[in-house]
Amino acid sequence: MLKRIKPLFPYMRRYRRSFFWGGVSVVISNLIWIFFPQVIRAAVDDLNHGVTERKIWLYASLLVGVAVAKGIFLFLTRWIIIGISREIEFDLRNDLFSQLEKQPAAYYQQNRTGDIMARMTNDLNAVRMLLGPAIMYSANTALFSIGALFFLLKISPFLTLVALVPLPLASVLVQAMGRKIHERFERIQAMFSDISAQAQENFSGARLVRAFAQEEAQIAAFEKSNREFIRRGLRLVQLMGMLWPTLEFVLGMAMAISLLVGGHEVLSHRISVGDFVAFNTYMLMLTWPIIALGWVVNLFQRGTASVVRIDELLKAKPSIDDRDADHSIPADLILRGEIEFRDLTFAYNQDAGTGNEVLHNVSLKIPAGSSLAIVGPTGSGKSTLVNLIARIYDAEPGSILMDGLPIREYPLDVLRANIGFVPQETFLFSESIRENIAFGVAHATVEEVHRAAEAAHIRKEFEEFPHGFETMVGERGLTLSGGQKQRAALARAILRDPRILILDDSLASVDTYTEERILEELRSIMRDRTTILISHRISTVRHADQIAVLIAGRIAELGTHDELLARNGHYANLFQKQLLEEELSVTG
Repeated sequence: MLKRIKPLFPYMRRYRRSFFWGGVSVVISNLIWIFFPQVIRAAVDDLNHGVTERKIWLYASLLVGVAVAKGIFLFLTRWIIIGISREIEFDLRNDLFSQLEKQPAAYYQQNRTGDIMARMTNDLNAVRMLLGPAIMYSANTALFSIGALFFLLKISPFLTLVALVPLPLASVLVQAMGRKIHERFERIQAMFSDISAQAQENFSGARLVRAFAQEEAQIAAFEKSNREFIRRGLRLVQLMGMLWPTLEFVLGMAMAISLLVGGHEVLSHRISVGDFVAFNTYMLMLTWPIIALGWVVNLFQRGTASVVRIDELLKAKPSIDDRDADHSIPADLILRGEIEFRDLTFAYNQDAGTGNEVLHNVSLKIPAGSSLAIVGPTGSGKSTLVNLIARIYDAEPGSILMDGLPIREYPLDVLRANIGFVPQETFLFSESIRENIAFGVAHATVEEVHRAAEAAHIRKEFEEFPHGFETMVGERGLTLSGGQKQRAALARAILRDPRILILDDSLASVDTYTEERILEELRSIMRDRTTILISHRISTVRHADQIAVLIAGRIAELGTHDELLARNGHYANLFQKQLLEEELSVTG
């Protein structure tokens, strides 16, 4: 058991002082409660020799006093130990979130979001129950049982041994069923992760589901998974349903033996009536701890299964980190923005040995303050190339340099603070337009947000919304069009005032006229900063200082717009094709 909860030891050590006082409260609470039957024993034996009003008031006051004192320390026990479990839950949730925030994009491609969410909610709750109620009730059960056994043996060793004969059976049942509970709960948690992932994917892809009229099919698939989850849950309930009544039956047998044998002992004058009452009171008081034992076993098995799942998240080391970084580099360093690729070759899942090469021997230098446009067919590696600059994925050491230094020598915070990235797939948070644009800029003013929106040619549209820039955009920007989301993301990058601006096909969802207006604004912004543009449109890239044509992961052509047209190669063919398409659209 200790081995299973070992990952929690560092968290428990932080609250060792609180655990100490919680333990003190548990001990005092149980010591007081153990003496409750002794007061009853003394009262019965004393009253058997004569009943007086003074005796009644005395023993009634003692019983009330014991109950009140026990209640006070029971409250302290719950307050301290349950409080600790909440504090550790808080620490664990923060550490899990921090750990997940450090993971690279590849981690979320390999692990489903629904599974991660299930571990951060359902599993974390099971761990909290393990550290709170399970520990508290285990301590109460152990201490009270030891104390009660001492007094039971003191009253009558023979009666105690006879009455407790059925209890080893309870221990065997708890151990055997506890193992099965653990196995079944692990399967339930795995199924809960599947359901969470399925629901999350459907909610995120709601538009696609409706567009393909797959509502009924998805409902049926979810119902099938949900039915399997319920089936596994019912199997666990059946097991728990067998455990508790069986424990109650065993305790009932113990009580029956106690009454029969104990009554004979009283009649034989080997124990007093008071001893007999106290003995049976102890037996009754042991009923709840032993029944609670079944619940505690359930909590421990659930909790330990969840600890393993949470520990997997905590142990997942980010594949992209600052291990090779030079931490003497100032956090507020402003880069010049010179980028160089040296024989860059890259494949996804390279560590697993299952990836195909996406980029092949790419060598290219982008002077600081200049602009580079990248064009090429879909799947040629354009997005991969710019993702490697910001270390969204990691290239081979020394294959990408920034201002003459390998990018791995820069701490991630320094490197990414100098980059404004507008990715191909725009993501907006479920917040206001203003908060989305200001994301990543701690103290952006309203005027700065408006200026950035103006540069992205979106300010007027946002101001026409009922609540202007305070309009909530819905999950993933659901209430905005594709073009509005792209321009909001562009404004977000512009607001950061980065030394390096990367636009990964960020104008694909806007019309040609709007694109021209945005590019006109961007030309002044792009001045004196390194800019990389990825686009399928020649109109977007023609004014760049350099244009790279990427074909199948290799640079097929490199030069200015005019130089590439003169070569009459891939770029010239793409230019002629787009001119023809424009003419056809006009004549059509």
